Amino acid sequence: MTVDRHLNWDGCFNARDLGGLRTADGRQTRWGALVWSDQPYRLTAAGWSAVEAHGIRTIIDLQGNDQRQPDAEPRPAGLVTVHLPLEDYADTAFWEQWGASSGLWATPLYYRAFLSRFPERCAAVVAAVAQAVPGGVLFHCGLGRDRTGLIALLLLALVGVAPDDIASDYELRTDRLRRRFSTLGEDDQGPRIQELLTRANTSARAAILDTLASLDVDACLRAAGLSDNDLDAVRARLLERPPGTAAGREVL
Repeated sequence: MTVDRHLNWDGCFNARDLGGLRTADGRQTRWGALVWSDQPYRLTAAGWSAVEAHGIRTIIDLQGNDQRQPDAEPRPAGLVTVHLPLEDYADTAFWEQWGASSGLWATPLYYRAFLSRFPERCAAVVAAVAQAVPGGVLFHCGLGRDRTGLIALLLLALVGVAPDDIASDYELRTDRLRRRFSTLGEDDQGPRIQELLTRANTSARAAILDTLASLDVDACLRAAGLSDNDLDAVRARLLERPPGTAAGREVL
């Protein structure tokens, strides 16, 4: 049976729980521990109530200051919001190659290059997940596709989710965006992205699998400053306890 992990929060189009994914040691990722989404500023009062009811207590915003917009309705007082812009636009050489003019930033093709150039920014987001207050963590960018896709890739790889499942998760988020573009009267970016991938003789799935095959995620994040305590905390937060182990301090 396929479990639908999409979250129908009023005002969000692309919210998804990362629970229920199998890991290499036979466990699963926890439901309610981690959610990715598009911008939540359109959430209605009912939408924010649903976020809170889902157990979310921390929101990590990956957008730059120029992309943030005021919330349509007030956020619940108990939510902690952490601003961690993932992208450094001061590095003009990088963005001349991978930015808006090429369109490659809208595909997983830029993931490996981004990790090589900005590993410390990725490590800072993973550390924020590790150090978040008890409860679920929502991380978002603008569309809930590429910046969230990269962070989800790192987090899921860290806890032992299979590369094929990580790639499938990314594909589901891109499919969900068609409804957003249609509802908001925006141009669907999907055909342009597919054109770029076809021109590169690849697919989103293949690009993600190639990234994972060439990357030791644990070593990459450690070299970028992530501590052993943070790595342990991420795994404790995202993974179910092994069968037969005693209950310890919960993070959810």
